[in-house]
Amino acid sequence: MFFGELHVGLRWRNFKMLTHKMENGSAPIQQLATPHIYNLTVSPDETTPCNFEEFHSWVLSKIYGPHTGEVSARASFVTYRSSAGRGVIIAATLGSGMTFLDATVVNVALRTIGEDLGADLADLQWISNGYLLSLAALILLGGSLGDRFGRRRIFLIGVVWFAVASLLCGLAINPEMLIVARLLQGVGAAMVTPGSLAMIQGAFAPKDRGPAIGAWTGLAAISNALGPFLGGFLIDYASWRWIFLINVPIAVVTIWLTRRCAPESRDEQRVPSFDVLGALLAAVSLAGVTYALIEWGTPTAVILGLIGLVAAASFIMTERLAKNPMMPLELFANRTFSAANIVTLLVYAAMGAIFFFVVLQLQTVTGYSALAAGVATLPITVCMLFLAAPGGKLGARIGPRIPMTFGPLVMAGGIWLLAGIGADSAFIIDVLPGMTIFGLGLALTVAPLTASVLAAAPDRRAGIASGINNAVARSGSLLAVAALPLVVGLSGNDYNVPTALDAQYGPAMWISAGLLALGGFMAWFTIPAGMQEIEETVDA
Repeated sequence: MFFGELHVGLRWRNFKMLTHKMENGSAPIQQLATPHIYNLTVSPDETTPCNFEEFHSWVLSKIYGPHTGEVSARASFVTYRSSAGRGVIIAATLGSGMTFLDATVVNVALRTIGEDLGADLADLQWISNGYLLSLAALILLGGSLGDRFGRRRIFLIGVVWFAVASLLCGLAINPEMLIVARLLQGVGAAMVTPGSLAMIQGAFAPKDRGPAIGAWTGLAAISNALGPFLGGFLIDYASWRWIFLINVPIAVVTIWLTRRCAPESRDEQRVPSFDVLGALLAAVSLAGVTYALIEWGTPTAVILGLIGLVAAASFIMTERLAKNPMMPLELFANRTFSAANIVTLLVYAAMGAIFFFVVLQLQTVTGYSALAAGVATLPITVCMLFLAAPGGKLGARIGPRIPMTFGPLVMAGGIWLLAGIGADSAFIIDVLPGMTIFGLGLALTVAPLTASVLAAAPDRRAGIASGINNAVARSGSLLAVAALPLVVGLSGNDYNVPTALDAQYGPAMWISAGLLALGGFMAWFTIPAGMQEIEETVDA
């Protein structure tokens, strides 16, 4: 499971953070003597009365970005308990579920894909990374497209795009075709991922959005828990192609439900233009650097790597000068925001490497089937499913610094145990403890990390702040999977040779543990102890 996706669900928990601001007087709203009527500060010199639904909409706009509480006057809300409301939630869950699973289940299939298509290690890296590359580069643009042209419309386009790309993946006859199809999948996911939650946001009346988002988050967690079983089963008892082809009927149901149940919504106060140049430069920079890392030693690697670095510098300059940048650089002037995103990069880089290497090690060296290797990662999902919310509550009570420090260190301890996986390893003794400890550390880290990013950004920029953090997480995993095989000396068909893979598996694990330890120590020295201290840096 790619836990960057959990950022979407965790954002809803920050509703409590904002209502707490209201209660202690630090938010620009206060309850009047009349029950359920509030005074909302709309400018330094002006307040306006509002009822609870209007206040609820205002809070949502602060969590998800400006005007997300507003919809087109032509839109009609659905209610949570109506058949249409259930249809919207199921459609959003199915759509986002496809994109969540295809970011992770592919790791379980990589060895089988390599054997069937004659792929080398570099091909497998591209098959894993192609999806993340286009998704990380375009996810912010995808959200903006939905706000302007209609969230339902862009969600539907993304689902159709994703389904066609999945069909191409399932029909791939060589590694090159599969890599191109995975890149196209990421483009579709960049429209579906932000669109699923935005569609719920626009479809439901303010009083129903909380329960709707809660239901969506719960169903998404269940689908992620079932992913390893379904993916491993299809690979072992049908074909690896079915982990892609199964998306086609799911997409058909999603499209039918969306067209039948979801009203259209958009941001009526949208910005007049898109940062297309910024999105293209981001894609070129990630692609160039990734190519250089994966294909190091080839004549074109250095050239494309330099092109990637130039594109990255150009991206920063473009974002600094653009009237409506997709990544406002002024957010990074806040020390906590910058530090939290660096910690995100380190943590998710290590996590991407873990899922890539551990699954290969279990199959190639230990002899696990695809189903067994997928199920072996289930303890991490279980920890997140049951302990992420308590981890968020702990962070809210004691502040983010301690969980953001000790969470990565606990994860590093789990990797220390997983580094011992070898040919004679037993699941109960050698795999389960490491996976569980890693999951406990992740559950301790994710919610406080997300909350810190949101708290370090102005309320009106909460949506874009969360989107940036999501893109940073994906980029971390992308770059780690590209770089680590080069660093430890794996290449060619080494992934399918037990002695070659086993010799370099340990060093890859120790490097990943080092990234996590670095993230934990950085959090201790850069993240304020309490949430109020973070909010004060924003106000300043």
